[in-house]
Amino acid sequence: MPARHEPILAKKLFIKTYGCQMNVYDSARMADVLAPHGYVRVDNADDADLVILNTCHIREKAAEKVYSELGRLRRLKPKGGTGGPMIAVAGCVAQAEGDELIRRAPHVDIVVGPQAYHRLPELVARAAGPERHVVDTEFPVEPKFDHLPGEAEPRGPSAFVTVQEGCDKFCAFCVVPYTRGAEYSRPAADVIAEVRRLVGAGAREITLLGQNVNAYHGQAPGGAYHGQAPGGAYHGRAPGRGDWGLGRLIRALAELDRLERIRYTTSHPGDMDDDLVAAHGEVPRLMPFLHLPVQSGSDDVLARMNRGHRVAAYRAIVDRLRRARPDIALSSDFIVGHPGETDADFELTLALVREVEFAQAYSFKYSRRPGTPASVLPNQVPDAVKADRLAELDGLKDGTIDAIASDHTPRDEESKRLPFALAAPGGVGLNTLLAVSLELHHNGHLSLLEVLKLLTSAPAGLMGLPAGKIEKGAPADLVLFDPDEGWKVDADKLIGKAQNSPFDGRPVQGRVLKTVIDGRPVFEPDA
Repeated sequence: MPARHEPILAKKLFIKTYGCQMNVYDSARMADVLAPHGYVRVDNADDADLVILNTCHIREKAAEKVYSELGRLRRLKPKGGTGGPMIAVAGCVAQAEGDELIRRAPHVDIVVGPQAYHRLPELVARAAGPERHVVDTEFPVEPKFDHLPGEAEPRGPSAFVTVQEGCDKFCAFCVVPYTRGAEYSRPAADVIAEVRRLVGAGAREITLLGQNVNAYHGQAPGGAYHGQAPGGAYHGRAPGRGDWGLGRLIRALAELDRLERIRYTTSHPGDMDDDLVAAHGEVPRLMPFLHLPVQSGSDDVLARMNRGHRVAAYRAIVDRLRRARPDIALSSDFIVGHPGETDADFELTLALVREVEFAQAYSFKYSRRPGTPASVLPNQVPDAVKADRLAELDGLKDGTIDAIASDHTPRDEESKRLPFALAAPGGVGLNTLLAVSLELHHNGHLSLLEVLKLLTSAPAGLMGLPAGKIEKGAPADLVLFDPDEGWKVDADKLIGKAQNSPFDGRPVQGRVLKTVIDGRPVFEPDA
């Protein structure tokens, strides 16, 4: 009698993601790693057998926010600490805190750093046994990507792909080199293979991710591996002559059939090489948007930040990009109140914002990160001064962005009569939502009418649109506002909401009301 193969009983997995797009990618890959072991994702921690907090250490008090969430999760564990769902803390807070997480939150079962999550099945098995608590924050000798399985489920029309990790810049204010390690670039053939799989599963837009993505120097297809860091660790591999830069990788990806849009984030001005700049003008599938943080308009502050570039060099990069792609929309980050920043330094930042005319910008008050060089610098700026500077910068940049949007808003009567669309239809991630918004506002090459037609004429399977009518008031990624009907239009705040969200895969919730293009109802809600 042949042996019976019993089906694996599904176990429920809940992942809460904090921080950047790379964490969104990592969370998806964690689910891929656990899928062969019977885990399926659910939307509620109360229903889960395994809860993972995939954490970020960039924002102020990041660790304390994680501990607060762990306090809320304690109720899921019976008294005595055994039973209930297994709880894991992953990501950069896990890397930074290590054993301290177990000490402060003994109901946590697993602590795993961002370079070790490919070992999650093993860690889960160990935590279910006599070890009880398992901590794995080691940087592996071999890249985790070599051990990740294929995607367990389609990513939808827009997908993230990590191509580079870590950072060698050691900016004085930043914890990334300590939590993510030194720079590592995936081999180009591996990236192309992953993108090809995603496109085959329905993705039409790919965003290439890295802590310093334009530092990418991956092994060329068929090329030799060019050395390792001391001790055999894969981090810090020096680029070889046969390696590809990001521009060359983008050109190769643009040759893939059915891939329509390519984006990348986040970049450092010091790695904006000629080939990458040229790609913005020569590769139509590379979208005309670039997030290129400058942090300050003062050379003195940039030196104290250890940014490795001067303001004049940043201006020169902006000029080169706009010569290559005149309609490119630029975004940036700014930190106000970095130690030693004077009123004169801050005025130079304001001047740079006026000059460059960023399409969007993120601004933050400097906050100390333990273990970073800036945390012990003299001349720390008082909180009240930082708050005043942040308010002034926000006011200036919002006015500048409004002016840019006004300059690029289509003036024809047909476009003016259309509803205002913030984002793409259901199923598209927040990165796409934001990018489409920016293009809609700030790029003169694509009118509002053309964008709406593009979004609403795409096949249902591509854009994730449900068949038939959409129920009135149903949550959706397509948020429509009609100025003629008196509905509120506050696009800049909505874009800010998308940018400041934790990028945990939740859509921005809106209500589908009614859209008419060329006299034809596209969405007609039920009465």
